[in-house]
Amino acid sequence: MKILSVLIAIILIFPIVYGDSASAQETELLGAGATFAYPLYSKVFNIYYKSFGVRINYQSIGSGGGIRQMINKTVDFGATDVYMTEEEQRNAKAEVLHIPIVLGPVAVTYKLPDNPEIRLTPEVLSNIYLGNINKWDDPEIRRLNMGIVLPDMDIIVVRRSDGSGTTAIFTDYLTKVSEEWAQKVGTGKSVNWPSSLGAKGNEGVSGLVKQIPGSIGYVELAYAVQNLMPVARIQNKSGRFVVPSIESTSLALNIEILKDTKISLTNTDAVNGYPITGLTWVLIYKELEKVERDISRAEELVRLVWWMIHEGQKYAEVLDYAPLPKEAVLIAENILKTITYNNEPVFNRINR
Repeated sequence: MKILSVLIAIILIFPIVYGDSASAQETELLGAGATFAYPLYSKVFNIYYKSFGVRINYQSIGSGGGIRQMINKTVDFGATDVYMTEEEQRNAKAEVLHIPIVLGPVAVTYKLPDNPEIRLTPEVLSNIYLGNINKWDDPEIRRLNMGIVLPDMDIIVVRRSDGSGTTAIFTDYLTKVSEEWAQKVGTGKSVNWPSSLGAKGNEGVSGLVKQIPGSIGYVELAYAVQNLMPVARIQNKSGRFVVPSIESTSLALNIEILKDTKISLTNTDAVNGYPITGLTWVLIYKELEKVERDISRAEELVRLVWWMIHEGQKYAEVLDYAPLPKEAVLIAENILKTITYNNEPVFNRINR
């Protein structure tokens, strides 16, 4: 009886052990970086897993963190809203490709009584972040918003505390429109901010603004929409006050400058374009064998990103991102086709 009991126990246990072993064989890709497009990545990675059985473990830690993990070769791909610097490229010790995924606007959101839709000029916005304007009923803000009762309330400035592509887009814009900002603060994933409250990620900034009366912050539009937060109309170079949207964001992209390496879409010349717009990229090493990725993993990575720039684009608009125009998709395709494994294009392998 004891022997029979042991045999039954082994039979019962075996399927569980076998199931764990099969699960362990499941393909998983590791990624890290931008919070800017995380709502989109979360959606498409889940759909991709359900469709193809490839799990994507993505850490939404900010563009700076994603670039660091790429350099340390602890992830298969990074994600960023700002091009890697020359120093970062050198530290990577191998060429890193930037594949454009979608466009998104950096919205200026705030918490005021009844949350009216307000207008802001580049000068007023930069002066708020410089600390030169610190009251909501400041004459300059009131002048732009006739008919809106603005409270006698302190402006609480909120910004990112981590290395951030969203910050890079926002500060790039302020640097272009404000000489004082350019001289005192400048642009980058991290800057020496004037007095302000810091929060980690787009999630942190939107969460803090939503909680604090009188606060103002910058986030990717999807975070404001999902949290039912107001967004300001920002005056563009043409003098028009533009609300961030898929249409006004798409207008900011000039395909000719996408063909260049380091690209900035802020302060667009487009008449109806939203002025604080940026691209987000997926980062992949050009030669995957040299960064110790096996060939099957390299193939899965290229398949994933190819899917993202094609089928995955249909999920962009529902989450308030602007999909890539056809010309940009072609550029992304050509970049992907240069990825190699042991000097052989990976794209050729997956299309045999």
